[in-house]
Amino acid sequence: MNQDHETIIPLLPLRGVVIYPSMVQHLDVGREHSVKALEDAMMYDQKLLLVAQRDTSVQTPNQDDLYEVGTIAYIKQMVKLPNGTSRILIEGLERATLKEIKQADPFFTVTYESIHDEHGDDTEEQAQMRMLINQFSEYTKVSKKTKSETYDTVKDIDESSRLADIVTSHLSLKIEQKQHVLETAYVPDRLDYIIQTIQNEKEVLSMEKKIGQRVKRSMERTQREYYLREQLKAIQKELGERDGKTGEIDELKEKIEEAELPERIEEIAHKELNRYEKVPQSSAESSVIRNYIEWLVELPWTNETEDNLDVQRAERVLDEDHYGLDRVKERVLEYLAVQQLTDSASGPILCLVGPPGVGKTSLAQSVARSVGREFVRASLGGVRDEAEIRGHRRTYVGAMPGRIMQSMKSAGTVNPVFLLDEIDKMASDFRGDPSSAMLEVLDPEQNDKFSDHFIEEPYDLSKVMFIATANNLSTIPAPLLDRMEVISIAGYTELEKLHIAKEHLIIKQLEENGLSKSQLQFRDDAILKLVRMYTREAGVRNLEREIASVCRKAAKKIVSEEKKRVVVTENQLETLLGKPKFRYGQAERENQIGTATGLAYTQAGGDTLAIEVSIVQGTGKLTLTGKLGDVMQESAQAAFSYVRARADEFELEKDFYEKYDVHIHIPEGATPKDGPSAGITIATALVSALTNRPVRKEVGMTGEITLRGRVLPIGGLKEKSLSAHRAGLTTIIMPAQNDKDLEDIPESVREQLTFIQVSHLDEVLDHALLAKEAI
Repeated sequence: MNQDHETIIPLLPLRGVVIYPSMVQHLDVGREHSVKALEDAMMYDQKLLLVAQRDTSVQTPNQDDLYEVGTIAYIKQMVKLPNGTSRILIEGLERATLKEIKQADPFFTVTYESIHDEHGDDTEEQAQMRMLINQFSEYTKVSKKTKSETYDTVKDIDESSRLADIVTSHLSLKIEQKQHVLETAYVPDRLDYIIQTIQNEKEVLSMEKKIGQRVKRSMERTQREYYLREQLKAIQKELGERDGKTGEIDELKEKIEEAELPERIEEIAHKELNRYEKVPQSSAESSVIRNYIEWLVELPWTNETEDNLDVQRAERVLDEDHYGLDRVKERVLEYLAVQQLTDSASGPILCLVGPPGVGKTSLAQSVARSVGREFVRASLGGVRDEAEIRGHRRTYVGAMPGRIMQSMKSAGTVNPVFLLDEIDKMASDFRGDPSSAMLEVLDPEQNDKFSDHFIEEPYDLSKVMFIATANNLSTIPAPLLDRMEVISIAGYTELEKLHIAKEHLIIKQLEENGLSKSQLQFRDDAILKLVRMYTREAGVRNLEREIASVCRKAAKKIVSEEKKRVVVTENQLETLLGKPKFRYGQAERENQIGTATGLAYTQAGGDTLAIEVSIVQGTGKLTLTGKLGDVMQESAQAAFSYVRARADEFELEKDFYEKYDVHIHIPEGATPKDGPSAGITIATALVSALTNRPVRKEVGMTGEITLRGRVLPIGGLKEKSLSAHRAGLTTIIMPAQNDKDLEDIPESVREQLTFIQVSHLDEVLDHALLAKEAI
C-alpha cells in the first residue's frame, strides 16, 4: 500500500461489537476481505479503522451498511488458526470519523478524521464519575453477566473519558446504544447517558428477577395442584364418580376472578357457580348454567378503548377511505370535537340512508378506524324474531343471547362502533316485532340499562357509537326512526365516481388481477364513458365490476399477445366491453317549437328529459303519454289550466282548448317517470307549441308550478346540474328558493353554467322562449 498512512488506512467492519479507545480485546476475523485488510495493516504500521455494521446479517457490507464513527486500533498480536480464520489482539487508540472510501476491493481503505474528547467543568465531571462508579457497583450486584471483580478494575480509573468507555464495554447493551456512546465526543453528555442507561438496566434486571421469582412460585403451585388433582382423580375413580366436574369448577372460578367484573355481576357469577357445583353433570340444566357463566365472564363490562380525538387525523383517515360524503364526515368530526370538549361518554346514533353501493357499510368501518375503536357489524336483513335482538329466556335448552350481546362479546370493549346493517329490512310476524326491541337499544335515555332475556342483568350500551344503514326510510317504523339522526347519501356524481375510480377502484382491481400501474392505465375519458354508458347506478359497485372486466381483458392481452402496456381510451372501450349498455340525454341541436328540456333526478344520478307537445285539430282533449306518475300528470294538468287562464296574454284564441287536442309526451315510454319538478318544463313546451315560439336549445329547466304560475322549489339540484353540464346545456332555469343548493354544485361545473333563478312562470318564458320571428 503506497498511500500516506496518516490519512489512509485499512477498514475492518465489525459485526455485533463496538471497540472503544483504551480497550484491549481479542477478535476472530474470518471474512476474506477482512483477512486481507489485516494482512495489509500488518505489513505497515499495524493500524486499522474498526467500524461496526448496522445490520450484522450483511456478509459483504458497503458504505451505507456501516456507521460513520469508529475507532482507530493497533494490532498487538495476530495468530492464524487452522480453520482459516485469524485471531487478533487489538488496542483501541482514538475515535475517528469515516470520511471517504478510497477502495472497496479486495478490502476497504478509507480516509478518516480523528475525534477529540471535549470536556466540561472539572467539578461536574468528577461528580458524574463518582455517580457512575456507584451505579456500576450496584449494577454488578444484580447482573449475572457482569462479574463483581469487574468493578475493581473500574473504580480506580481517574480519567473521565476512559471511565465512560470501559464501563460501557462491560454493559449488556444493544449495538445502537454502544455506538451512541462512541459517537458522543462531549464527555459530560457521555457520562450522563451511561448513568441513565445503567439505571434503566438495573430496573429491567430487577423486574426480570421479580418475574423469575413469580414464575418459580407459579410453577411450584402448578406442580402441587397437579399432584393434588391426580390424587383427586384417583379418589373419584375409586368412588365411581365421573371426573372432570371439579376441574371445570376451578377453571370457571379462575375465569371469574380474572375477569374484573362489576361487583353485582361477580356476585351473580359466584352464585350460579355454586348452583353448577350442586347440579348433576348429566342434567340439561348443567350445560345451561355453565354457558351462562361463560357469557357473564366473556362479555366486556368495563374494558374500554380510548378514543383518538385528533380531528385532523380523523379527517385524513376518512378522506383516504372515501371521496365525497362530506355531510357524514362532517358529522363524525363534530362528534369528535364535542367529545374533546366535554369528555362525554354517550355516542351518536346515526342512520345512513341511500341506495346500494354508495359505501354506507365501508364508511362505518372508516369511522371506527378514525376514532380508534373496535368495529362490529350485525346484519338485520330478514330478522323476524324479537329474540334475535333480546335473546332467549334461559328456561329453554339451547338458549343464547341476542345479536346485540353477541356482537358486544366479539367487540371485547364497551364502546365499539356498532353497525346495524339493513335496519329497514327487519320484519315482524307471530314471533314478535324486532323493530320494537330495537327501540330500547337505540334510545339514549334507556340503553344504559339494556336488558337481554338471556343475560337478565342490565347492560350499558350508552358508550356504543351506533351506525345504522338503510336503503329506504319508508319501511322503518316512525318511533324507531325518531331515535336516529338520519343522514342521506343520495349517491355519487359523475365527477365523484371519476375520482373514486382513480383513487380506489382501479388500484384495488389492478392488485386483484396481478397488474401494475405501468401495465394498465385508464384515461379519464374512458372512465367517464364507463360511468355514463356502461353503468347506471347511485353507487359504484357496477363500475367496479366493469373496471374488473377491463383489467381481466387487459391481463389476457398482456399474457397472450406479450404486450408490455395497455392504455384504455374512450374509443377502446367498445372493443373491450362491447356496445354501450345505456345512453344519456343530449341537448337539442336546434331551437325547437313545442319541445323543452327538463332536468330529472333518478337513483342513478341526474339526467335530461325532453318534453314534447303536439297541437292538432280536435275537440279539446288533453292526452298524456310516456308512463307518467300521478304527480307528473297533475303537473301537466296544472300547466294546461294556467295556459288557459292566461290565453289573452299569450294571444291565443279564447276557445282554443275546444278546437285543438293537446298531446304531451315524454319519450322512453317504457321507463316510469314521476316527481314534482317537471311543471315549468311542461308549461314552457305547451306555451311554445301554442304560440309558435321556439325554445332555446341551450336551456334546461326544473321547478314545479302552481295554478297561479308560482315556481316552487325542487330537490336534487346538484345531480340535475351535472346532467345538464354533461348534456351540453349552458343555462339552467331554477326556482329562486333553491339558491341555497348552489354551493353543493362543484365549482368547475358552476363556472361553466349560467343559473337563472325564477319565482314565476312569466320569468321562465322570458328566458326560455324566442320571439316568433326567430323561427
